[in-house]
Amino acid sequence: MRNNTTSVVMPAARTDTVNSFIAMEILARASKLEQEGANVIHLELGEPDFETPPSVVAAAKDALENGFTHYTVALGDQSLREAIARHYSLRYGVCVSPERVVIFPGSSPALGMLFSFLLDPGDEVILSNPCYPCYPNFTRFAGGVPVDVATREEDGFLYRPKDVRRHLTPRTKAIMLNSPCNPTGIVMDASRMRELAALGVLIISDEIYHGLTYGDAEEHSILEFTDNAVVVNGFSKVWAMTGWRLGYLIMPEHLVEPMNRLMQNFYLCTNAAVQQAGIAALDGSCDATIADYSARYDKRRRYLLEALPELGFNIPVEPRGAFYMLVNARHLGTDSLKLAYDILDKAHVGVTPGIDFGTQSEGYLRISYANSRANLREAVRRLGKYIAGR
Repeated sequence: MRNNTTSVVMPAARTDTVNSFIAMEILARASKLEQEGANVIHLELGEPDFETPPSVVAAAKDALENGFTHYTVALGDQSLREAIARHYSLRYGVCVSPERVVIFPGSSPALGMLFSFLLDPGDEVILSNPCYPCYPNFTRFAGGVPVDVATREEDGFLYRPKDVRRHLTPRTKAIMLNSPCNPTGIVMDASRMRELAALGVLIISDEIYHGLTYGDAEEHSILEFTDNAVVVNGFSKVWAMTGWRLGYLIMPEHLVEPMNRLMQNFYLCTNAAVQQAGIAALDGSCDATIADYSARYDKRRRYLLEALPELGFNIPVEPRGAFYMLVNARHLGTDSLKLAYDILDKAHVGVTPGIDFGTQSEGYLRISYANSRANLREAVRRLGKYIAGR
């Protein structure tokens, strides 16, 4: 006789430690409005509006036609690993062995695996407040403890090394850096990075926005200052390859072999043809295209730096990298989530509430300028009308 009693299976308790990514919630609401006929201008996501350079697309097509449809080794195609090592040598003057490079299907999976790889239950990770929302989620899901270090608007929300030092404990496993930074667009200077590296704790440096700096801003890799570091990077932002899912880690040599075991079990490998596209992205064939993209981002950035203060938004430190700016919107209210939804519903402009990034950025809005200048001008017009009608 069959037992018709069934148990309801629930997800693991650690799933409850992962908060919603509010930017994606805003996108979902915006998509619903669009389905209802609204014209929404999307400034809520870090999604380049440019196409992947043609030479990169061609390389992927050639790879598929030439049999790159099978497994690679778990750590990644050796030629791509060599190209990444060469890129870091040429750009930053650092010596990176290709054997230290591990290829992933995107930098987010790389981060998720890295935190699970590094953290035992109760281990602590130093995070800036505000920071990219996934960092604390990755930390908690791996059993670790996010340790917020409050940063200040007048510093561009950058760490003060002395504040970081005060938060170090015997359980501190790593300090998380992100420069150019999401959500602020701020670029960390060399002296500050050097001071943080000198604290002697493993640095995890998210360098996904490298290649997107403006004016006299100069980006630095953490590897210029210490080998006690893991670099997280990928191809999504600079090369407009978000949908290709190609990222990597550069790790201390002693960590590669145990990471290889995890890669063999959890990923097997990253898409073989996409890895060939990554080689093409780094071979110089699309440098002119990338330079054009960067120049166009800069023009958008400079437009918003002039237009947004005229609407009352405060930007005390000029963002010099990535394609974001975190603007003080407290003249419109201190509940950034409520404000972002109100702007979306009434002005049909998608922006990300500051609370998505931490308590220090409550009352702020993150605005992405990965959109056309025409759309940015229309967004500013709509915001002006929205503010006037409050």
